[in-house]
Amino acid sequence: MAKPIRSIANEVQMQVKEKRPFTILTVLKNRWFLYTVSITAFFLLWDTVAYRRVFGGGLARPQEVITQLGKMMVDTMAGKSLMGHVWASTHRILIGFSLASIVAVPLGLMMALNRYVNAFVRPVFDLLKPMPPIAWISIAILWFGIGEESKVFIIVVGTFVPCLLNAFNGVRLIEPQLYDVVRMLGGNRRDEIIQVCFPAAFPAIFAGLQISLSIAWTCVLAAELVSSRSGLGFIIIQGMTLSKPAQIIGGMLLIAVAAWGMSLLVSGLEKFLCPWKREVMSQ
Repeated sequence: MAKPIRSIANEVQMQVKEKRPFTILTVLKNRWFLYTVSITAFFLLWDTVAYRRVFGGGLARPQEVITQLGKMMVDTMAGKSLMGHVWASTHRILIGFSLASIVAVPLGLMMALNRYVNAFVRPVFDLLKPMPPIAWISIAILWFGIGEESKVFIIVVGTFVPCLLNAFNGVRLIEPQLYDVVRMLGGNRRDEIIQVCFPAAFPAIFAGLQISLSIAWTCVLAAELVSSRSGLGFIIIQGMTLSKPAQIIGGMLLIAVAAWGMSLLVSGLEKFLCPWKREVMSQ
């Protein structure tokens, strides 16, 4: 039975629920069943490798990691609780990611829309683009010291490039026929930008933001490993110093959870601003 779920641009999208006979094959092909099997197999493999000490004592078992996380929830490290360290890393990423996206996305749009801006910015951007963000750590410490400024700077450098590139390519890859439709309806250049350019570029912009978030966590971890007394990178480096693999893996899992949560927020914002974007689901 089909029922309308939303209407976009006078187009009603239908959700069709197909009734299939319940068989073993249907269960085996169910995506939630496959998700469960995948996660269970991962943890079983992890526990088996750790139990057999394939890597010596360098890999903690899952229950040991959970126990260590429980201890860190109660104890403090360098005067901060576990949530304090999580917030320290998240706070740095929010500042650096926001600064980079606020500058990079408009600049990428301007480069795509104005050839003079593109000619002025492109040579410097192409020169700096290949440099890995981690290579800036040493010079950032010399410029800003070992405080928060150097860590935020590394995040800005790392997230700036994908934000700008996706905004630029999102505009340049728009089909020219869409602009022709606006002109045929009597629209001007302003209408082309507002009615076609921005909406069509939004999916590419948000793809760049998602990539930038992943890079931001890599950058903040690298910066915290070098010089920090707080953050998830500090927890990991302390685990290495004290030979606590459970603490190292626990820090890695916390990074994964925090990054996943921020990615969900960006995806939710994308769905709100881009309701026309289609989601293709595999059968």
